[in-house]
Amino acid sequence: MSGLGVPGKIVAVHLNYRSRAAQRGRTPESPSYFFKPASSLGVSGGSIERPAGTELLAFEGEIALVIGRTTRRVGPEEGWAAVSGVTASNDFGLYDLRAADRGSNVRSKGGDGFTPVGPAVIPASAIDPAALRVRTWVNGELVQEGTTDDLLFPFGRLVADLSQLMTLEPGDLILTGTPAGSSVTVPGDTVEVEVDAPTAPGAPSSGRLVTHVTAGTVPFGDFGAKPSVDDLQRAEAYGVPPEHRDAFELTDDLRAKLASVSTATLSSQLRKRGLDNVSIDGLQSTRPGASLVGRATTLRYLPHREDLFASHGGGYNAQKRAFDALGPGDVLVIEARGERGSGTVGDVLALRAQVAGAAGIVTDGGVRDLAVVSALDIPTYHAGGHPAVLGRRHVPWDTGITVACGGAAVQPGDVIVGDADGLLVIPPALVESVVTDAIEQEREEEFIAERVAEGERIEGLFPMNAQWKERYRAWLTQR
Repeated sequence: MSGLGVPGKIVAVHLNYRSRAAQRGRTPESPSYFFKPASSLGVSGGSIERPAGTELLAFEGEIALVIGRTTRRVGPEEGWAAVSGVTASNDFGLYDLRAADRGSNVRSKGGDGFTPVGPAVIPASAIDPAALRVRTWVNGELVQEGTTDDLLFPFGRLVADLSQLMTLEPGDLILTGTPAGSSVTVPGDTVEVEVDAPTAPGAPSSGRLVTHVTAGTVPFGDFGAKPSVDDLQRAEAYGVPPEHRDAFELTDDLRAKLASVSTATLSSQLRKRGLDNVSIDGLQSTRPGASLVGRATTLRYLPHREDLFASHGGGYNAQKRAFDALGPGDVLVIEARGERGSGTVGDVLALRAQVAGAAGIVTDGGVRDLAVVSALDIPTYHAGGHPAVLGRRHVPWDTGITVACGGAAVQPGDVIVGDADGLLVIPPALVESVVTDAIEQEREEEFIAERVAEGERIEGLFPMNAQWKERYRAWLTQR
């Protein structure tokens, strides 16, 4: 590795490219970091082992900054001056171990060979830091390409931020984040990363940093956290955007379980998990006695503006596309800003949703043809009836995006549950644990209600103390 020694510190940035932030579904306001050990360094032409029993070894092509002088408490405008050069790096990570040390990344990103760098260092004096490019190839196919004009946090800011708390020393490395396109690699793959400055004189380049992926044979022992993966980790490892993460399946069994418990119980379980703002408020149902369980698809209306309605309101607009795209079990959630001064859905579109097998319609706006819509089997939650057409107050604008409805944020794929008490939004990753605990909670409350009906006092019973819990366990065995 020409121009590189063994660094005292390797600091990596979590998210720093707008394209990657969009892929992750979140954009940080400030940079955040993690350390990688010097023992994770690798060289071009070397190999990385995917440990036995794992499946999600992901590559991340990055630009690495090489610190050239002792640096402490500099400002962003001085930060770049502390950099002697840049090179290519690959911030490999094992998603199978993220659950064990999420955030710190000690094991998931600290393995031997998990930080190859090189092969050559481009002198900082030869380049404009805002005009660099990083590219990644897997088996010869270009899979990542990003330029530093897409950075959330410029290099000078990263150096300045880190130097507020720690002394950066010559040879230290800062891995500056990866653009969109990171994904999973498997044994037998060859991954290459190159950093260059295509518009600079001579188009200087780091050369191709080549890493060969091999299969490990030694299993993990029982004295530490074992590899584990779930659908969310698979989606993130493969680089699936949040709106396309369909690995979660709302099975018939889960639907039945969700329908068997009240939204009041589900709400208390969500609150225990730190989610207080997941109710869609202020709406009434055309079928208040029916339960609603399904996955969200979304439609957004903008406030009416004549020129926008002229360009987006007619023809096969977003509203019609949203209803035509509905399938079995879907719940169409409409953002209407709480505007009740026109209809947002009428009898024909509601009938279309019912025929498509949709589970329900939710709008925080008005409904036209309310009597006809109420006579349909499909439950429709709404803010009230109104005779006016959509164009009086709304422009049908977009589908398949995160929306706000009744004061709640709803993303495509969220699970929507409704009953006479109201509507809840449940993140897919929480559904199984929430409904399992909700069923147990209602079983306990059934026991408590029976005791109250028999004349027992509330004190010690609700919630149950140790004595009552013992009696509850005995009650369970007799059922």
